[in-house]
Amino acid sequence: MSKVLLVAGLTGLLMTGSAISAPHIFKDKKKHKKETSRAVTPPQDRAGQWADSVFQSLTPEERIAQLIMIRAHSNLGQDHINAVIKDIQDNKVGGLIFFQGGPVRQANLTNYYQSISKVPLLVAIDGEWGLGMRLDSVISLPRNMMIGAVQDSTLAYDAGKIMGEQCKRLGIHLDFAPDMDVNNNPANPVINDRSFGENKYTVARMGVATIRGMQDAGVMACAKHFPGHGDTNVDSHLDLPTINKTRAQLDSLELYPFREAIAAGVGSIMIAHLYIPAIDKKPNTPTSISYNAVTKLLKNELGYKGLIVTDALEMKGIAKFYTKGQESLQSLLAGNDLMILPSTAAGSVEAIRKAIKAGKIDQDEVNARVKKVLRAKYNLGLWKPQHIDTNNLAADLNAGTDSLRRRIAEAAITLVRNDKKLVPFSPAMTQQKLAVIAVGADASNTFQQAVKAYKPGTDVFVFTARQPIEHIAAIVSRIQRDYQAAIISLHDYSRRPANNFGLSLAERLIVRQLQSEMPTVTVAFGNPYALQYFCDASTLVAAYEDDSTTQQVAADLLFGKLGASGKLPVTVCPGLPSGTGITYQVNQFTSLPETTPKDAGMDEQTLAKIDGYANEMIARGAAPGAQVLALKNGKIVYDRCFGHYEYNKAIPVSPQSIYDLASVTKICATTLAVMRLYDEGRLNLDATLGVYLPSVLGTDKAGLRIRDILLHQAGLVAFIPFYKETLYPDGAPDTILYHKIPDPSHTVRVADNMYMENTYRDSIWKKILDSKLSPHQGYVYSDCDFIFLGKIVEQLTGKKLNEYVKETFYAPMGLATTGFLPRERFSLSEIVPTEHEYTFRMQQLRGDVHDPGAAMFGGVSGHAGLFSNAHDLGVIMQMLLNKGSFNGVQYIKPETIALFTAYNSNISRRGLGFDKPEKDNISRREPYPAKSASAATFGHTGYTGTCVWADPESGLVFIFLSNRVYPNGGANTKLSTLHIREKMLETLYEAAVKR
Repeated sequence: MSKVLLVAGLTGLLMTGSAISAPHIFKDKKKHKKETSRAVTPPQDRAGQWADSVFQSLTPEERIAQLIMIRAHSNLGQDHINAVIKDIQDNKVGGLIFFQGGPVRQANLTNYYQSISKVPLLVAIDGEWGLGMRLDSVISLPRNMMIGAVQDSTLAYDAGKIMGEQCKRLGIHLDFAPDMDVNNNPANPVINDRSFGENKYTVARMGVATIRGMQDAGVMACAKHFPGHGDTNVDSHLDLPTINKTRAQLDSLELYPFREAIAAGVGSIMIAHLYIPAIDKKPNTPTSISYNAVTKLLKNELGYKGLIVTDALEMKGIAKFYTKGQESLQSLLAGNDLMILPSTAAGSVEAIRKAIKAGKIDQDEVNARVKKVLRAKYNLGLWKPQHIDTNNLAADLNAGTDSLRRRIAEAAITLVRNDKKLVPFSPAMTQQKLAVIAVGADASNTFQQAVKAYKPGTDVFVFTARQPIEHIAAIVSRIQRDYQAAIISLHDYSRRPANNFGLSLAERLIVRQLQSEMPTVTVAFGNPYALQYFCDASTLVAAYEDDSTTQQVAADLLFGKLGASGKLPVTVCPGLPSGTGITYQVNQFTSLPETTPKDAGMDEQTLAKIDGYANEMIARGAAPGAQVLALKNGKIVYDRCFGHYEYNKAIPVSPQSIYDLASVTKICATTLAVMRLYDEGRLNLDATLGVYLPSVLGTDKAGLRIRDILLHQAGLVAFIPFYKETLYPDGAPDTILYHKIPDPSHTVRVADNMYMENTYRDSIWKKILDSKLSPHQGYVYSDCDFIFLGKIVEQLTGKKLNEYVKETFYAPMGLATTGFLPRERFSLSEIVPTEHEYTFRMQQLRGDVHDPGAAMFGGVSGHAGLFSNAHDLGVIMQMLLNKGSFNGVQYIKPETIALFTAYNSNISRRGLGFDKPEKDNISRREPYPAKSASAATFGHTGYTGTCVWADPESGLVFIFLSNRVYPNGGANTKLSTLHIREKMLETLYEAAVKR
């Protein structure tokens, strides 16, 4: 069967089909011909052109069928396949929803089904935790409840991105995820841990991040189950649940996440089968077929323009009232666009056709919805040929899932209670005889193996769900007699609350007895609601999942390798409400061992001079405080904190304090990324900017060499004050460009209560492209150089700069603080303020990047935006000093380190990205960075009062972090005029010589 001709050219991925309203369909053919000849579709509206062309090729019945999606499996037999083929060929259904099966089988079926369909099929899946929810051979991501325990929404975005990438690879255009129900009923039999939790703000924040991740991957997300399925005690698969709440209650809780999803541009919303009298009092009227719910509330009141999808029409919540196609008709009358899994596709088309004929629904309204669906198909890429390559399919689908599962587990695992301070295990406790009792497990698992790896000689007891109460006494007696402490791990219990989550009475009794009679740590590998049976336990850990990754992370937590950062997303006991969680960080720098100055061959008295310089700095107002760290041959020889965050001396500087690094970003983020891409052969230093950034083509920036950009000798201007053009004449920020609260068009945070209009970043980019280029290409230190380099990293990797360096360097190296956007990861008490800015942002800057340009890029830029403490920077610089290796992992090739850190210019002191000593350092009156620094030394300084230096010849690493710009900005140059940093670094050389 011939396919409809496809119009090439995609102007932009719009997730909904309603960006431009569907044209009116005239019943008078002559009038229609006349009107359409005048009202030519704008040439830029290719989605509309394609939708119109497809629409005109279809019969009235085929048009209706575009609104129908049917069930498809790849694990059922030929009879099922034949039924799907029949619906595609005879009934011309608009789409398929895949369920259980395997990826290659599904790909082959999808290819075939697409080949026989007159109109490209919209392919969907119900994959809330990725394709592993439905398909064998694909690794599942965690359930939403676990993600709800995470404090960093970027992990929800990453989960959504992987889900979207999986779908894209398998030819799936729509994933019915995420679940945005607020689960405020612990007995909910159907939502429960599919929800992000009971806090509406958490549900909205994590749900929106997931949506953005999915849709950034080019797949339509679907917020469900509108208007909220979280407070039910009936499964709508089996019956029609009732929610007896007032409209005000619904507005304040259930509807909140959906409002946020709509504001974020979610492509589709799924309507639940719920009876909610506050919305529609008509008996036996599920919200899915309620005009009040779908049209009046969702479309009219909330202003939603995207695709509206029913929940499965085969579910008893509606099927007990309507069947034989009537369920589809009622759904369409309510205002839905897509009717999924009706009892019959042919019957649905016929019921709708008869309703049109009888005048129950206007033909124009049906046509508009058909075109809305067709526009969505175009915007999802269905105008292009649909074919899935099965080569390496399973490997592609699983790429990145293991590392993300690990990151989520580390961030989610929750220390719920620690009354006796058992966690993390102290050295004294690890010397005691320890037992693990695995309740519900049937065999050895990763958790048991991991505990034994940390503490050889640990004994394991297994208590299965089948064992009777009579076995308890003997087991407890032996554990109490032979062991000083026990770890109780709960495994393989049900995710649903029915029958006590499947925990037998014997299982619950043995856990409670051990908890009450000896020191224990209880770890629940599964739904956290099950902790309700152990509210009196002194030490509780919620682990959320029962897979090998989570089990290893739990062991890491208990034995002190990992800190605790998760918080309960739901209330589990009266005294353990949502938000409960003891958090702390574990020192991740054990691989940077300490040593005494004597053992390092350095003079301790000479090193003490650094204290004097630091105290002088504070006393003379050069900076209110600082962190100073020095390493010799890979070991810490000096590690001190001085002063306070501010001159009021309210908060003292500690090793955990986090500083704005300013231009140190250039080497500890951007240059690291550039070196890695150079290593991989993805970046040629002698290629031009235009090779990597299409947006510079046609400008005088296209021909600039990457090598020259790294050396600051490409001729770019030093600095562009982007912010100045966004201020009123009196210096106040433009209230059109900046809003105090974020909204869909103002999401770029530049400071507290200051969100920039999204598209203004394009204006900034144009200012850079239009900036004057020096014809001489001499040495001019320029932020623009590294803005370009940051964009190259993002273009080549397909990831934001902050994501790429985190995944490639910071996370694998175990860096606890280094990264962009610190307010998303740390409390303000851990972040040192930089300046009280009296121009532009007019407020204290704390956790928002100091550099105005980087702030206007959203806090992430190649030239500024990185934050860290001194220890993490010490790890990075030691890795570079180790020729790219750290803890047995080679991050960058030695020859690349040598190339980039050497002198690379005959007109400046610069390396590639790195700053270096002046070439005539020995004879200079003011040597830089220190008189004794060898020619091999490399590093960088930062405007806020920071520096990092490493000297391969002496084996020294020097880290200095301060906020010298506090409180009044860069006018305070005392740190430089007093030569504090230079004196401290020179002292390190003196200490080594004297010894």
